[in-house]
Amino acid sequence: MSAPHSSAPSPVAVVDCGTNTTRLLVDDGEGLGQRLARITGLGRGVDADGRLRDDAIGRVLDVLDEFRDVMTARGVTAVRAVATSAARDAANGAEFLQRASERLGVQVELLDGAAEAKYGFAGATSGLDRSGGAALVLDIGGGSTEFSYGIPSPGAVPVDAVSVDMGSVRWTERFLSSDPPRPEELSAAISVARLHLDDIEREHSVIGRGASAAQLVGVAGTITTVAAVEIGLDPYDPTAIDGFVLTRAAAEDVFRTLATEALADRVHNPGLHPGRAPVIVGGCCILVAIMRHWAIDECVVRERDLLDGIAAELRS
Repeated sequence: MSAPHSSAPSPVAVVDCGTNTTRLLVDDGEGLGQRLARITGLGRGVDADGRLRDDAIGRVLDVLDEFRDVMTARGVTAVRAVATSAARDAANGAEFLQRASERLGVQVELLDGAAEAKYGFAGATSGLDRSGGAALVLDIGGGSTEFSYGIPSPGAVPVDAVSVDMGSVRWTERFLSSDPPRPEELSAAISVARLHLDDIEREHSVIGRGASAAQLVGVAGTITTVAAVEIGLDPYDPTAIDGFVLTRAAAEDVFRTLATEALADRVHNPGLHPGRAPVIVGGCCILVAIMRHWAIDECVVRERDLLDGIAAELRS
């Protein structure tokens, strides 16, 4: 008698070596999949030094060992691995890509900002019902922030997209040297973020004209963390975050709370991963600047992001 045929889909995996976090998605085509995130701080110091530090590279390589074992155990049939802002900016980025590829057993490719925005839009808008309305997908990373604008639909690509060199790690290192940050440091971080938004309005008029009326969809660590702190979510539960509506008032409230606390106190907020506490205020500055600049009152928070966009392409 022949063995029964299994209809379970074969899992695929995506690895993202980000500026602050190294992440893995094992996707079997159902639900949110298995998601692992390890705060490795790959991009710490890159804004000032122009290089990835040896200790940061070592932390990422150790996590890639862990992820490789997980993928083997899950019987993953296809893998794609990418690196983003920190590796783009660093003089030794190519060396890191080579070492990461050798450790993972898969070629780690450098993803440019346009591709990052495209995949982020595809992932974030998956299953999003806008009834024909436009969405502005916001991905605040550690080293860069991606904006992508378009009409959500299966297989949709953004009408316009841009990647800006501002992120939670970059903004923390550039502006927030005090603990807790001084008011003038916070003001500078927000003001410079808004100058970048002025640039977007001049150079990407589709986004500039449509941002205020579009549904803001937020992904990545800063926004999911702000939502988790607002809820007081401990332990973290991605199913509680995916689809949560974060109001501007709530984002401002979380920002005020976290920005006025010293790091030693900030780490105790429910919903805030201790490893993210040193850079979350920098990310908050960017988030509130965006919501203020375009008078956006709500943000739909998604767990689905560029990992899901890449996974969908792998599965197709």
